[in-house]
Amino acid sequence: MAEPTTHTEVPEGHGVFPPFDKSTFPSQLVSLSVTFVLLYVLMARVALPRIASILEERRKHVADDLAEAQRFKEQSDAAIVGHEQALADARAHAQTIIDARRQQQAAEAEESRTRLEAQLRKRLAAAEQSIAERRSAAMANVEAIAADSVAAIVERLIGKTPTKEEIAEALRMKRS
Repeated sequence: MAEPTTHTEVPEGHGVFPPFDKSTFPSQLVSLSVTFVLLYVLMARVALPRIASILEERRKHVADDLAEAQRFKEQSDAAIVGHEQALADARAHAQTIIDARRQQQAAEAEESRTRLEAQLRKRLAAAEQSIAERRSAAMANVEAIAADSVAAIVERLIGKTPTKEEIAEALRMKRS
């Protein structure tokens, strides 16, 4: 049998974790300080200036893009104003053409109306003249018709046909 022994030493391979070993603290602190200073210098002299230049370049790029966008916006606003002005001018021109055409048509309609009225007046005058001629002709024939009617009535009443002189005398008496 083996003799029990008390071990005061830590078995091999199961020692204290090196970073927690108090005997290595000073060398670890020096190593940490040197590494920190080197990383600080590296970051301050190399990485951060590069990052700052990249950020500055991006800021300039964004500012340039915004300025260009603003310029394009101003150009489009100017184009819109120009378009609206051209549209207003076109509307005004169209309205002028419409007004001129309306006046021309009104003048043509007035001329046509005047011409038609003149034609109607001529036709009316001709119709009135024709009516007057027919009335005169009818009035001239009235005497002959009256004479014939008187002759027919007298013949029917008394059975004898009167002479033309008797009829003319009877009609003259009737007029007076």
